[in-house]
Amino acid sequence: MDEGRDAPAHFWSLREEMVRRRDDLPKRLAQVAAYAIANPDDVAFGTAASIADKASVQPSTLVRFAQAFGYHGFSELQEVFRDRLRDRPQSYSARLDALRAHSTVGGAESETAALFAGFCDAAERSVHTLRERVLPADIDAAAALLARAETIYLIAQRRSFPITTYMSYAFGKLGIRSVLVGSAQGTDEETLAFAGPRDAAVAISFTPYASSTLAFARQVADQNVPLVVITDSPFSPLIPRGGVWFEVVEADFEGFRSLSATMALAMTLTVAVAEARGDL
Repeated sequence: MDEGRDAPAHFWSLREEMVRRRDDLPKRLAQVAAYAIANPDDVAFGTAASIADKASVQPSTLVRFAQAFGYHGFSELQEVFRDRLRDRPQSYSARLDALRAHSTVGGAESETAALFAGFCDAAERSVHTLRERVLPADIDAAAALLARAETIYLIAQRRSFPITTYMSYAFGKLGIRSVLVGSAQGTDEETLAFAGPRDAAVAISFTPYASSTLAFARQVADQNVPLVVITDSPFSPLIPRGGVWFEVVEADFEGFRSLSATMALAMTLTVAVAEARGDL
């Protein structure tokens, strides 16, 4: 246990402390912090064994992690995660368990209804978490950064690509010059070589992070291009040293993650850029 360190009494103060110390934590403790930040509900209700397994560490590492933040043991830290949920209605996990149970009764129609309800519920959870983690002031800062750009480069791959595709479409309708990175001919590196300090870029990627997105984000950063990032953890390798970043954690249903929260943020950001340009 860290001598002289007061253990955070509330979840958000603990989360802030984990983010502040992310670069100083030993590798295994950093793994636990990254998992805890991305999956607070699992930490609240899981067993030490199940949490350790999902975080790819030994259960003893959870004890060391708790002590590193001033708690006597992991159960004391876990109580802080549980306190965050005490005033909420029936947990979403319980709702999903009920839906899965219902899907086994009654045939194809009820199975489809359970799937539909489950995905809608996951979307609602995602947007609720977005409201918790994203500050309007950060959206204003990102919009101001992008509004000053001559050209906005939009960087994403795999499941994040639909988000930048939408932003490219919307920017075009709003009369804002943008370049969608993700060409079939494989010339994205050359395209991004034209970006400079008078431009800006948006990069989006979630675990497991697309290697090309990471490479392109590093490229524009090396070219001194202002960068806005959307990712899923303060421990993401995509987070820029400068610029603005947003943490978006999408809930999943039956192993499939929606893009509901990410799309809501992208729509907000795109329109906010247009409004900020009108004020310049």
